[in-house]
Amino acid sequence: MDTQSLSHSRYNCTYHIVFIPKYRRKVMFGDLRNEVGEAISKVCKMEEVKIVKVATLPDHVHMYVSIPPKASVAKVVGRIKGKSSLMLFDRHPEYRDRYNRHFWARGYYCETVGNVNEETITKYIKEQYERDRLEGEPSK
Repeated sequence: MDTQSLSHSRYNCTYHIVFIPKYRRKVMFGDLRNEVGEAISKVCKMEEVKIVKVATLPDHVHMYVSIPPKASVAKVVGRIKGKSSLMLFDRHPEYRDRYNRHFWARGYYCETVGNVNEETITKYIKEQYERDRLEGEPSK
């Protein structure tokens, strides 16, 4: 994935996020599955989150997203889950009572997705230090 930019920074902050319906109910089938995907997509646009890939399965949602560094991952996930559940309850009032006004479970899983590891970063910093040290020496 290419780097993105804000007014004064460039970034590549991508995350794999997974969350589940309350009690891990297997409820997302057919039309509801599509509506969950649409709701998540709308909320992501509002939150300036770029969706790389999303999959709505019967009992959980996988998201591969790019979140700007100015936003907290926890707040973004909270907003996605909160606003999408409100959208679903507006379209399906019968779910509001059935699920006691809680469509999603409280927690979520999140991991960073990057194209470098610790060894690569350490090597890069060391090479930069060496290059700077060599360039900084006075020539004879």
